[in-house]
Amino acid sequence: MEPRPRLSFSIRNGTAGDAPSIAELIGELGFQIGLPQLSAKLADSCFANACLVAESQSKVAGVATTHITPVLHRSKPVGRVTMLVVSETMRGHGIGRSLVEEAERRLSGAGCGLIEITCNDSLEDAHSFYEHLGYRRTSVRFFKPIDNSGQSSTRK
Repeated sequence: MEPRPRLSFSIRNGTAGDAPSIAELIGELGFQIGLPQLSAKLADSCFANACLVAESQSKVAGVATTHITPVLHRSKPVGRVTMLVVSETMRGHGIGRSLVEEAERRLSGAGCGLIEITCNDSLEDAHSFYEHLGYRRTSVRFFKPIDNSGQSSTRK
């Protein structure tokens, strides 16, 4: 399949005003988040540079979020792309690649020595996309939901 022609788009920081569009994109990944909660997160200063949106024709076409983690076992912090989604109707135009490149630029500028990308096991097309960008699978991530009391929410 031939790549689609590149569209005109720009990348900027996400804002609370982007919440409805970002919520729709998060829905494409199979997650649901309430608009008040998402708006509050986007208005929080810790997300000021951590949420990138790609905008085309005054519409949010994609979103990426990043996080920086200082770790004891590495000399520099680890940067992580924690979410990347491009609207299904806008895929194939270079938006995802550009969001990853901007995330890499910002994480590198923040002193990160390594960039990781988390991705659901079932998203095999995304795995191929990341490998095409030079990323390689190096580990497995495990998770365990907990409730607000700090206890495991999955009990035997």
